Amino acid sequence: MSVVLPGIEQIRDAAARIAPYAVVTPVLRSARLDALVGAELHFKCENLQRGGAFKFRGACNAVWSLDDEQAARGVVTHSSGNHGNALAMAAATRGIPAHVVVPEGAVRAKLEAIEQAGAVLHRCAPTQAAREAAAAEVQQQTGAELVHPYADARVMAGQGTLVLELMRQVEALDALITPIGGGGLASGCAIAAHGIDPTLVMYGAEPAGADDAARSLARGARIESLQAETICDGLRTLIGEPNFAALRSHRTQVITVTDDETIAAMKLLWRELKLVVEVSSATVLAAVLKQREHFTGRRVGLVLTGGNVDLDALPW
Repeated sequence: MSVVLPGIEQIRDAAARIAPYAVVTPVLRSARLDALVGAELHFKCENLQRGGAFKFRGACNAVWSLDDEQAARGVVTHSSGNHGNALAMAAATRGIPAHVVVPEGAVRAKLEAIEQAGAVLHRCAPTQAAREAAAAEVQQQTGAELVHPYADARVMAGQGTLVLELMRQVEALDALITPIGGGGLASGCAIAAHGIDPTLVMYGAEPAGADDAARSLARGARIESLQAETICDGLRTLIGEPNFAALRSHRTQVITVTDDETIAAMKLLWRELKLVVEVSSATVLAAVLKQREHFTGRRVGLVLTGGNVDLDALPW
């Protein structure tokens, strides 16, 4: 997949494009968490974004980047979770069709949310190849524009807009950490951050059971297959090719965390910030607690990516 990475100007354009629709999310602090790490922690609460996750930013930018003729044919993606919901919501802001290919066995509540947001669901087998093939078929039948969940410059630019907000809300950050799955968020944030301050240190948090980004960066080449074994359902995806290229060029350092460490961090976020976040979001705090030596004495931004939690199936 050949994707030209966005630059800081494309991210600024995206911020203006999505401003009428996206929420400016708050930044929360905790003196107790600061003391635990020995750093100044600033939590960017994308769990309070429309749709309950940062994904709305990228989807909204993609939808509103289309010309009128293309928009009229609608958009299509493959997703069983937050991106599908975000694209459906974004399409609704423009009054255009949204098609979402979903794998068999996906969480019913997430599928219902995508449907309620106005998308047409298309079922497929639970493999990446089946998802891509089904999306291509819908594209061919409808003429809809494919909006890939992470390997799409418009999506990356949209995700990067949260950094523009954060760096207005908090002056002189020293470091920024995001979760890493497919890499749309991590790459967009790295491009945005270094477009403003090239000295800011970028980190990614990744489950030890889905550590393809860490392995890929260590070997200098992208790993193309990995059997993910982690409770962090939002981070099981292999990092995309353009996203890996962005993380390499922006010298992103990846810290891996176990599921137990992540669940403990999720509980801590509830106790100290009174936020129920998705377990994938809690990887950032888990990583900072695990390798405090990277963060001691620094002003650190931590991106809490989503809050779509099934309260009847908490991980503990």
